[in-house]
Amino acid sequence: MDFRLTDEQAALRESVRDFAREVVAPVIAEHYEQHTFPYEVIRQMGKMGLFGLPFAEEHGGMGGDYFALCLALEELARVDSSVAITLEAAVSLGAMPIYRFGTDEQKATWLPRLLSGEALAGFGLTEPGAGSDAGGTQTRAVLDCDEWVINGSKAFITNSGTDITAMVTVTAVTGTNPDGSKELSTIIVPTGTPGFTVAPGYSKVGWTASDTHELTFDDCRVPAANLLGTRGRGFAQFLRILDEGRIAIAALAVGLAQGCVDESIKYAKERHAFGRPVGDNQAIQFKIADMELKAHTARLAYYDAAARMLAGEPFKRQAAIAKLHASTIAVDNAREATQIHGGYGFMNEYPVARFWRDSKILEIGEGTSEVQRMIIARDLGL
Repeated sequence: MDFRLTDEQAALRESVRDFAREVVAPVIAEHYEQHTFPYEVIRQMGKMGLFGLPFAEEHGGMGGDYFALCLALEELARVDSSVAITLEAAVSLGAMPIYRFGTDEQKATWLPRLLSGEALAGFGLTEPGAGSDAGGTQTRAVLDCDEWVINGSKAFITNSGTDITAMVTVTAVTGTNPDGSKELSTIIVPTGTPGFTVAPGYSKVGWTASDTHELTFDDCRVPAANLLGTRGRGFAQFLRILDEGRIAIAALAVGLAQGCVDESIKYAKERHAFGRPVGDNQAIQFKIADMELKAHTARLAYYDAAARMLAGEPFKRQAAIAKLHASTIAVDNAREATQIHGGYGFMNEYPVARFWRDSKILEIGEGTSEVQRMIIARDLGL
């Protein structure tokens, strides 16, 4: 088993690393302070082809794979997580459901714009009363002649209210299964559809330069042809999407963890106390060594999960392991990096303050740490 990157993969990593340092880093702090969306950065990411990385060229993609996306996410998150989560959600939650389950007509309608970064899409799964318990979905869609009539609400939906958001994919109860359980389906709702309202953006602890909204649907009507995939298979479809997305979130978390190492090394060399660099102190050296250890092992976990996925092997447990471990060590590294920086780590002018605020959501979004443990235990037969 060889986890060394190919020349092409290494070139992609270096290209995104340079972009993150030269384009994202100089502007992102201001976007965080003002809670604004970095449209200029997103446009350049689109021109680089990042939104089309794991998609076939016939649909306007770059002909790469999911691991290529993960490499890009890691390098972006090494500098900033708001930009990274915008890409992750746009690809794995926005475009991927269309790519995996859409009809030829749906693919032709939506993928060219989504894969070029010209437009973004959201994935409407979570609800105010149904987060980890997706089976508790209350949003309903009733087929009325040749239209779906949707009523309900969604919460914490990324990329759902930007100026370039084109649509959201919504999970809704569309009936009752023979065993009495809810029949869940997924439906495409274009932006601007009457009855579809996007609430003002949330005031968030972190990811303040990313776009997140609550959505409401009040007798919102869309064509019956907007059903995505097979009716009643919505639950299975979004489980597949989330399994893949956990690998991507793990890559993002590793990037944040590695960024904490980068900033801590830089600070330890520059900051002097008692007449010498603080990095001369073994206590600081050991902290940073442990941080590097955690980032390295978490990277291997997501590499393994991605390799299994691309080989067509079962990867659910490995994806959960990667997401759980990477999100945990991201929080650990952010805390330690802040400690190493001392009082400066509490100042917004230092990237580690941003990393600290951004890290916690990684233990919650796209499946909490508790859910990941449930998945792992069940896959072990418990």
